[in-house]
Amino acid sequence: MESGYVTTPFGRRPMSLGMLASQQLAETIEPGMKRSKWKLFRAICEARPALGVTDRALTVLDALLTFYPDDEISEEKGLIVFPSNAQLSLRARGMTPATLRRHLAVLVEAGLILRKDSPNGKRYARRDRAGAIGEAFGFSVAPLLARAVEIESLAAHAVADRELLRVTRERLTVCRRDISKLIAAALEEGVSGNWEGISAMFRALLARIPRVATAEDLAPLLDEMGLLRAEIVNMLERRIKAKKIDANESQIEHHKQNSNPNSLYELEPSFETKQGEKAAADNDPNAGPSDERRLKQQKPSGGMSNRAGGAADPGAGPGLKSFPLGLVLQACPSILDYGPGGSIGNWRDLMSAAVVVRSMLGVSPSAYEEACSGMGPENAATVIACILERGGHINSPGGYLRDLTRRTERGEFAIGPMLMALVRTNGPTARHAS
Repeated sequence: MESGYVTTPFGRRPMSLGMLASQQLAETIEPGMKRSKWKLFRAICEARPALGVTDRALTVLDALLTFYPDDEISEEKGLIVFPSNAQLSLRARGMTPATLRRHLAVLVEAGLILRKDSPNGKRYARRDRAGAIGEAFGFSVAPLLARAVEIESLAAHAVADRELLRVTRERLTVCRRDISKLIAAALEEGVSGNWEGISAMFRALLARIPRVATAEDLAPLLDEMGLLRAEIVNMLERRIKAKKIDANESQIEHHKQNSNPNSLYELEPSFETKQGEKAAADNDPNAGPSDERRLKQQKPSGGMSNRAGGAADPGAGPGLKSFPLGLVLQACPSILDYGPGGSIGNWRDLMSAAVVVRSMLGVSPSAYEEACSGMGPENAATVIACILERGGHINSPGGYLRDLTRRTERGEFAIGPMLMALVRTNGPTARHAS
């Protein structure tokens, strides 16, 4: 580095390592490098938070750049501007001298300009006989040229982040509108379901939206709202399908939906069981003939696997909407311990773990077979994982599973809200499928 650029401030202003580093940086300008001063200034405005400068400091920088004689900053044209404080104050919208000095110090500290003070602290230039500037004392804009690529990169990131935040906000707004109007439509049409519970969940999500948010803050909320919207659409689609099936008497009986407006939709299961004959029958694999006949009447006409505790044919039963395996494991991390080798890497592993857990919980083979037939094997395994996760709150796992199977066959149960409730309870877990 040339010693001519190692210059200390005039008066009582101290020298710092940051100033020395800025002077060294100013010496790294590539030969022939040029930048439009106003395009570079706009990039600095975009990257202002990352550069650590205030809007008032940018006003002073704007005023300084007006004293640079050309539109393009380059070493050939010189890099020193030397306005007096009076001239600089006029172009900085009448900023007072004390405020001006303070914001000049901010620009120096941020490494955007350099001081090149004269022996007496005045700003001026010496010219030769031809009128060309030989040596000047004032403020150097060399750091702007040296950091041009960095500044432009910071500005591009700031623009991308702002665009991502805008898009995320728009999607969140649309999702909020969809959920609100879909709930209103469901209530207007008398669609059966726990709409009061769904509305409470929606209000809880809205309450979590921060007043000043980043895209990272809004992304998980958008995911949860998207899941809630999908479940609401699912319920409404089932109602539409039920109307079409009811109009056609040739449809098989187990496909019909329950049109009773007083039926309850399982928004977020309370994980409680009713006392009485249902819990007793479900706990007892050898339930009486009348109970068996009643359960068989409620089974769908599709076939079931003959393996005790095994998964049903994937094509049997009406089936529910399946969710990603990663979401199931995030909501129900306890099931991981029962997978092959203590891990779960695919749906087959989850279904194998569910068979083990089913036996451990005391769920009868017939109850699990009914769940596999009514829900599909993947969803039945998911429900077993949920029951395991909340096992301390369930008195009769077998009875609870049979009840959810019957609700599924009537179109009154969806797994999504159950998973969402467990995700919120457990939070991000450090356990992942291998």
